[in-house]
Amino acid sequence: MARRKKGRAVHGWLIVDKPAGMTSTAVVNKVRWALDAQKAGHAGTLDPDATGVLAVALGEATKTVPFITEALKCYRFSVRFGQATNTDDAEGEVIAESDARPSDEEISDALPRFEGDILQVPPKFSAVKIDGERAYKRAREEEEFEIAARPLYVEALTFLERPDPDHAILEMTCGKGGYVRAVARDLGETLGCHAHVEWLRREWSGPWEAGEGISIAEVDEMARTEALDAFLRPVEEGLADLDEVLCTPESATRLRNGNPGMVYPAEGIEYGDEVWASFEGRPVAVGIYRGGELHPSRVFNL
Repeated sequence: MARRKKGRAVHGWLIVDKPAGMTSTAVVNKVRWALDAQKAGHAGTLDPDATGVLAVALGEATKTVPFITEALKCYRFSVRFGQATNTDDAEGEVIAESDARPSDEEISDALPRFEGDILQVPPKFSAVKIDGERAYKRAREEEEFEIAARPLYVEALTFLERPDPDHAILEMTCGKGGYVRAVARDLGETLGCHAHVEWLRREWSGPWEAGEGISIAEVDEMARTEALDAFLRPVEEGLADLDEVLCTPESATRLRNGNPGMVYPAEGIEYGDEVWASFEGRPVAVGIYRGGELHPSRVFNL
């Protein structure tokens, strides 16, 4: 006999405005406990000292995490000029210093080279795996190693303000796998002055903005009550970047069993597009549209 899962079958998203000093995993564990949920995960790690949108997926919403991970995200951050650190942020040890400070014009002129399809080398203190081991573990042991550059799409990198000669506030909109710390590090090298991230906030991620997020204090206050359930957002919000198609009761049954089913596509959907199917307003499956049928890759048990 299969072991019964502990907790409730909770399905949906809880958008948290993550505080500084807390890991993303700790936030997920807190939310899972507060909702007494059987299953939880998150869509995109934030460093412990970073704040902002952390989208926590519960139950069937975890099947939509890859689509949010691939979505664009926006970060606002402060760059501290004149110092490089071993972690590329304010928590690290200063490893190089410079008296040089770039002008506003020099900063603005440097930013376009960090936009578009670029190659970025992640920080050594990161979760990137090197020969099966996390880079940060090797870095803590002061091992010598190199991390290969990785492709990154940066839609925009904008200079917002200059509080003082030592600091600049920037905003970056990028795709999956971007490291803001690496941008600050590389910008400092480009400008010949060294730099690191002083603070970082994820303003939005996919369809969600930080202003919509619930605080950890509120999660604690409403833990194990129906009041917290009211903040849950629908599973299908994780599919915001995909087009929706409708299906009949018969095709909904077929799709839930993992078989192709007839669907009614919306205008503009073409053969080979990845879409999601709904029945009576609830998600049934994600898959590939082929000539009137959806061939499912993920199905929802809702």
